[in-house]
Amino acid sequence: MARNSTVNGVAKYSRSKMYSRRAQHKRTKPVTKVEAKKAAFVSTKTVGGDKNGGTRKVVARREPKYYPTLSIRKKLVGHGQKTFSAHQHSLRSSIVPGSVLILLTGVHRGKRVVFLKQLESGLLLVTGPYKVNGVPLRRAIASQVIATSAKVDVSNIAVPEHVNDAYFKRTKAAKKTEEGIFEKTQEKYSASEQRKADQKSIDAALLAPIAATPYLKGYLQAQFGLSRGQYPHNLKF
Repeated sequence: MARNSTVNGVAKYSRSKMYSRRAQHKRTKPVTKVEAKKAAFVSTKTVGGDKNGGTRKVVARREPKYYPTLSIRKKLVGHGQKTFSAHQHSLRSSIVPGSVLILLTGVHRGKRVVFLKQLESGLLLVTGPYKVNGVPLRRAIASQVIATSAKVDVSNIAVPEHVNDAYFKRTKAAKKTEEGIFEKTQEKYSASEQRKADQKSIDAALLAPIAATPYLKGYLQAQFGLSRGQYPHNLKF
């Protein structure tokens, strides 16, 4: 019989390796679902002894002796059991309304944006503004931005109440049928008139404090990048 020696409590061979070394595949006969279904529920076995009746009926699978009266669902308690919407979303101290952030992901990565407020989902509501660097009203993940020391005065900016998480959800496209699979083309996304009006109003309110601060407009227009020998953990933003 092949042996599996251990060194400091760690086995030399894995379970699958020992399965092949012992030729267990030749000894174990697999039972298919069809065979298990055809197997009798009660089998008759021969019992030794003169006073035991000679035979005995044995069930193939024993049923449990206890059945719960109510099917109570157990509550899972542990790390990572809550959904993202149920988490408590707190911002780091460097991100406050008016902070200039650098996006690290998405189509606008490398661009600088102005943080307006935090939504209920924990995501950040940011904008370029669109008239300065082409970044519209959008959501950003707090862990995927770099907070800088630059700030814009947003005390006089009132973000509309309807600008929330549901505001950014897009309607799902209709499924293509077999008849029109070659006729229909994918529709391009275009912003609604409501979003265009909201963008114009927020841009108009942001442009005044940006123009009042020297070099801030050029700072927002410039994209972030690293040169050779530069490391982000050594930079002061």
